[in-house]
Amino acid sequence: MYNITMIAAAAENNALGKDNDLLWHLPDDFKRFKKLTTGHKIIMGRKTFESFPKPLPNRVHIIITRDINYTVNYPDCIIVHSLEEAFAWVKNEDCFIIGGGEIYKQGEAFATKIELTRVHTSLDADTFFPEINNSIWKLTQKEHHPKDDKHKYAFTYLTYLKI
Repeated sequence: MYNITMIAAAAENNALGKDNDLLWHLPDDFKRFKKLTTGHKIIMGRKTFESFPKPLPNRVHIIITRDINYTVNYPDCIIVHSLEEAFAWVKNEDCFIIGGGEIYKQGEAFATKIELTRVHTSLDADTFFPEINNSIWKLTQKEHHPKDDKHKYAFTYLTYLKI
C-alpha cells in the first residue's frame, strides 16, 4: 500500500499563508520538507506552484489548475485539471499533497497520512489547513522544536495516520 501524505506547516489557527506567501521562515522545517518529499511526486494547486521561484529539485510536480490552457516550461512538471487526474499520474507510489488550502480540503478524503508542522502562533491569513478530525486521524508521532535564533516561533512536528 502506498501513502498519500498531506504535508504542511500551519499555525495554531490553521493559517497556512497570505497573499500566496508563507507566514514564517523555519529553516529546520524546510529541511524536513525537503528530506521527506525529495524523490517523490508532489501534488499542488497552481497558486502554490507559482509561489516557488522555480520547481523544487528532484521532485515531479503535479500542478492542478482549472485553466485548460495553462502551461509551464519545466520538464518535471505535469499539468492536470483535478485531484483524481493527479492521482492517475502517481500510480502505486508514495506522493505528497503540498497545498494550497483548497487542494488540502479535497485531498483529505484520499490521504492516508498527514505530516503537519504545527507553528505555535496564530496569524492573519487567507489560506488555511483543514481542521484535523480526531475520529478520522490518530496522532502517532510528535517532536517539539523550541524557538531559537533561526526560528522566530516554536513548532511541533506531528504525524497523523488515518484510522
